[in-house]
Amino acid sequence: MTLKVSKRGAISPFIVMDVMRAANARQVAGHDVLHMEVGQPSTSAPAQVLARAREALDQELLGYTDAFGVPALKTRIVAHYQKAYGVSLDPARIAVTTGSSGGFLLAFLSAFDAGDRVALVSPGYPAYRNILTALDIEVVDILTGPETDYQPTPALLDQIEGRLDGLIIASPSNPTGTMIDRDGLAALAVYCRARGVRVVSDEIYHGITFEEPAHTFGEFETECFIVNSFSKYYSMTGWRLGWLVFPESLSRSVECLAQNLFISAPTLSQIAAVAAFDCQDELDANVVRYKANRDVLLAELPKAGFDRLSHAQGAFYVYADVAHLTDDSQVFCQKILAETGVAVTPGVDFDPQRGHSAIRFSFAGSTADMIEAARRLKVFHQSV
Repeated sequence: MTLKVSKRGAISPFIVMDVMRAANARQVAGHDVLHMEVGQPSTSAPAQVLARAREALDQELLGYTDAFGVPALKTRIVAHYQKAYGVSLDPARIAVTTGSSGGFLLAFLSAFDAGDRVALVSPGYPAYRNILTALDIEVVDILTGPETDYQPTPALLDQIEGRLDGLIIASPSNPTGTMIDRDGLAALAVYCRARGVRVVSDEIYHGITFEEPAHTFGEFETECFIVNSFSKYYSMTGWRLGWLVFPESLSRSVECLAQNLFISAPTLSQIAAVAAFDCQDELDANVVRYKANRDVLLAELPKAGFDRLSHAQGAFYVYADVAHLTDDSQVFCQKILAETGVAVTPGVDFDPQRGHSAIRFSFAGSTADMIEAARRLKVFHQSV
């Protein structure tokens, strides 16, 4: 007798992880790799975070915490919103989560039912689509391009047929690094409020901006979700810690889901992360390096044939239209890795319809690696 298998697991893979596996296999075989595929800082957690973690290991029990997190960390998050954005938050609206992934799951489960329709842009972060699909929530694609900096606008939303229950935005964005300015966020807030569309704002790359600081959607709306993380700006990827700002009206729903799905976020990570807010100088030095890396790529990639690039205003990605070079980005990325040792991510991870002609470069590594990668890609371009 064949046992039932749930269709919830029949979702697309996170292809960047497949690319990373291939890159690691190349390294194990004794070949060098320049990692431009994975979206994580190449630096460790800040020194004060590491020191506080060591102290906690020696002195504290490290049992469960409240489902919404330790009060000291929530207090620092509230202070961060006041300082960075001039936004006053009630700490009761904050849930400390197991990475941003836990925040997205709590937001989607508390706000949307199976059959609801949630819009997101393509190209965009693939886990949005895959989590929504696993929850039987209909994904509504907004096909974007350089004319709107790969970001949604009220005009694009007006083109959607049928009802819309939710909208996911990301500024700065993965994979393009583009941002929505203050006026753009305000316009989206007005549009969505008038039509009863719940907004989930991905703000995990806040702090990593190169031209203008990012604005939180919380400046314009309270009936929204804001997802953030310690993985990117705070350089704490493996600590699996983030936070969710949720509407007051959904407090009990979010709390019950958090209690049952996660119990609490990692206690050691929570205790140590309080110190992260005192490490701005160290963390901003990383941002200076990211900007130098971006500038290297924007100057050198066109010389390697990659001359259709996104306007990377933040995060640590640049997205390249490679339709003039290939119609199969997966095979193209495999060829680049095999011939140059440079690992990059095919666009099909971010745009199922058009990603076969796009790739993403991550510039979270060292500037020396960016310079060397650009050199190898120029040699590669001359040979094809």
